[in-house]
Amino acid sequence: MNLATANLEEDHVHIVLLTDVMEKMTTLPTANSFHLDEVVTIIKQFADGIHHAKEEDLLFPKMVEKGFSFQQGPITVMMNDHEQGRTFVRNMTEHILKYKAGNPEALPEVYKNMLNYTELLRAHIGKENNILFRMADNVLTPEEQQLLFDEFKQIGGSSSAGIGASDFIHRILILAKAYNIR
Repeated sequence: MNLATANLEEDHVHIVLLTDVMEKMTTLPTANSFHLDEVVTIIKQFADGIHHAKEEDLLFPKMVEKGFSFQQGPITVMMNDHEQGRTFVRNMTEHILKYKAGNPEALPEVYKNMLNYTELLRAHIGKENNILFRMADNVLTPEEQQLLFDEFKQIGGSSSAGIGASDFIHRILILAKAYNIR
């Protein structure tokens, strides 16, 4: 069984839903400041803090043990995508602060970075689900998948803020409902 990669793909379902919310937000002439903050918090603590930790701290090193490289190839591409995503999130955060301080001209920059992030993430998730995770499935034994899955549960149990993945998923669902996304 491919428990570890299936767990990561399940995270992706919720992360894609968050990108749908972000895309919808960018169509509005004004933004709900709480929702902007909530999106960034979820990205930083769930998508990056929990999901990317599962990949970067556990899956990728295990794949390197199996002969993959950190310096080139698919893991390097995924790591570069993660870093590019973090840049978009930093830019979002910077412009959200300006928007909340009363500068309406910052909102187009927030939206631009949101759209860049959603585009990057959707392509990235496609590469992981269809290529990288299938490669992992081919080299990891069922026992290794189980061990990774068990380690993932420890990471998914709480973010650095002490909030578990299920709490973030619930928050994504609340945002999706607020923007009429199913």
